[in-house]
Amino acid sequence: MKNPILSVQNLNLKFRVYNYKNLSLKELASNLLNKKIDKGFKEIHALKDINFDLYEGDRLGIVGKNGSGKSTLLKTICKIYQPSSGNILSNIKITPLLEAGAAFNPEFTGRENIFLNGSIYGIPREEIKRNIEKIIKFAEIDNFIDIPVKNYSTGMYMRLAFAAATAFDPEFLIMDEVFLGGDYKFQKKGQKKLNEFIDSAKGMILVSHDSNLLKNLCNRFIWIENGCLKDSGNFCTVEKYENS
Repeated sequence: MKNPILSVQNLNLKFRVYNYKNLSLKELASNLLNKKIDKGFKEIHALKDINFDLYEGDRLGIVGKNGSGKSTLLKTICKIYQPSSGNILSNIKITPLLEAGAAFNPEFTGRENIFLNGSIYGIPREEIKRNIEKIIKFAEIDNFIDIPVKNYSTGMYMRLAFAAATAFDPEFLIMDEVFLGGDYKFQKKGQKKLNEFIDSAKGMILVSHDSNLLKNLCNRFIWIENGCLKDSGNFCTVEKYENS
């Protein structure tokens, strides 16, 4: 039997939310000194005993209402959040696409941000150099690549973020919604690129509220509700969620 390329085992994540709004600085300092800081917090159990395995070729769609824990699960798998208990085991490099241009520095030029984005994803600098002109051409911002991205329009920013994020073949891809900026022509070109990008990965997890997109791109689904894995299966899972 094949070994999974990603295994999520008994995953739990708890947050403490402290209520400091009504405390003065003096009261807060007093609580810290007297070790009373644990009073007045609320514990949120964001993920509760999540279990699933993914094998090479799996394209997993995660469905659920806003606030159900979908994005939190992705961020925990990507090691942005440290789980309270449980394990996430993987023998493959994970490429996260969680927010368009999240890694960009607004003071950096487009060219500098391509290198910054690549370094965060663990891409060697020489490989970025080999691909940079292809990224610039795909983003259609040749005349603006050497000015700070804070001066870009939203469409230019999104096109560059998409081009930089999809320039290198991933092993295992994690996406929170699909971002495509620009006009209809670019979106059509971007959708083709996205399909190629997904096809090159050995596995994928996608969170989206677009059920048609999920049905087109995924072969497995899990349904998250209030931090719990409520159901798993095929297309019927999406239909059941839509009708809930």
